[in-house]
Amino acid sequence: MIAPMSRSLSDHSDIILQMKQITKRFGELLANDHIDFEVRRGEIHALLGENGAGKTTLMKILYGLFSADEGEIRIDGKTATITSPRDAINRRIGMVHQHFMLVPAFTVAENIILGSEPARHWMFVDSREAAERVKRLSEQYGLRVDADALVSDISVGMQQRVEILKALYRDADLLILDEPTSVLTPQETAELGATLRELTSRGKSVVFITHKLREVMQFCDRVTVIRRGRKIGTLDTADTDPDELASMMVGRAVSMTVSKSASSPGDEVLAVNNVYARDSRGVEALRGLSLSVRAGEVLGVAGVEGNGQSELVEVIAGLRRVDSGDIILGGVSIANMRPKDILRMGVSHVPEDRQRRGLILDFTVWENMILQIFDQPPHSRGLLLQPKQSKESCYSLASEFDVRPLDLEMRAGSLSGGNQQRLVLARELGRRPRLLIVSQPTRGLDVGAIEFVHQRIIEERDQGTAVLLISLDLDEILSLSDRIAVIFEGRIAGTVDPASTTEEELGLMMTGGTTSRSKEVSSAW
Repeated sequence: MIAPMSRSLSDHSDIILQMKQITKRFGELLANDHIDFEVRRGEIHALLGENGAGKTTLMKILYGLFSADEGEIRIDGKTATITSPRDAINRRIGMVHQHFMLVPAFTVAENIILGSEPARHWMFVDSREAAERVKRLSEQYGLRVDADALVSDISVGMQQRVEILKALYRDADLLILDEPTSVLTPQETAELGATLRELTSRGKSVVFITHKLREVMQFCDRVTVIRRGRKIGTLDTADTDPDELASMMVGRAVSMTVSKSASSPGDEVLAVNNVYARDSRGVEALRGLSLSVRAGEVLGVAGVEGNGQSELVEVIAGLRRVDSGDIILGGVSIANMRPKDILRMGVSHVPEDRQRRGLILDFTVWENMILQIFDQPPHSRGLLLQPKQSKESCYSLASEFDVRPLDLEMRAGSLSGGNQQRLVLARELGRRPRLLIVSQPTRGLDVGAIEFVHQRIIEERDQGTAVLLISLDLDEILSLSDRIAVIFEGRIAGTVDPASTTEEELGLMMTGGTTSRSKEVSSAW
């Protein structure tokens, strides 16, 4: 049994939410074990924990998506019965989910007012009034949006603003944000922090579900740590530090730095030569891009989102056509080859969008783990699958990567976002590739899992695998990479040595500037 940690906090009577002894079971899984949680008016309160710790489950109970088996919810000191999201909205609680709940074909304004449309003549939606309300709300909270833009045409950061405005449009006083920065760029994350401070200055309260320690320290006033379904403690962020929080999260000391030796690159495994390709809208996304990756090295690709990173990965993996140029893998041209054939040549691919590209959500855990090798032993014999033998192999791999819950028959869509990512990583890293493409590999993972994934990537490198790393996290790029290629407007703006490059210099190159170091490494290789 885990003994909860306690610390004397300053007395504060302005408590707007109390959750007392909340307990929730899913079969034999005890997701929330008698958790106490409280939020004060005008604070940003982090709910911190590993993937699968029970953070989102606790907030889904507050929002009426789940019902607690035991416990009590009190709002402004009064017992509240919340059995549906409508009950929560009526209690002025709003929730922004990790995977946004927006209609891509609707405009920003239509998404914000959906279900609460202003009417004209009691039966027609007053579109002009809706747009005006959205504009006033946007200006009031400093959340800039284009009310007339289609959601399908706006950035992920802008979609998050729309989700927040949806909650504010319904007069939410308590806003729940579930992993709000998992898909944001560093710039968008900073903008979100400023937005949250503006909201709390106006008396709103925010629950910030996260596993990112830097953001807890930057944005939050207090933090409650949950581990394996139990509350470990609530601390003032001013009285703690990332090392202590990491230890509370995972129950042991966690290394916050990547331990690695110098690389010993071998022969060239991948060469992308003067490649041109278009995005899904037919606009040129890659404009003569060239790079190479050698055996036993990590080449990190840094850049602001939308500069061709996704298209680069897709042309290498066979998911997007090359208009001109060539892609060479181990001396063989793979440009416009079928994805299946590329995978069979020893390429593993961890996609940036695990739900759309990485998993079949309606398939079970074990079925997802054998997607690319279902027709090979021990998973099949002739034309027949061998479920028993396959599950034995999958169980070992899922256990190694700590996929929770360790239930091979669970649908992948029922796993938390972080555990979906672990599942994809287990499948792709378990194949012992010659080329490993990892795009946003730790998106949605907690500190313990990040430490594990980083170690595995370095292990792959040390075993001679060529690793192409694409990440929006500059700390990750600087920590893991042996060389860094900066991508800007579909081209490589320069290649630098991470040991002698700062975040500021990378940021300059990512926005089209140059540094004196930008050509040093490329000439040395």
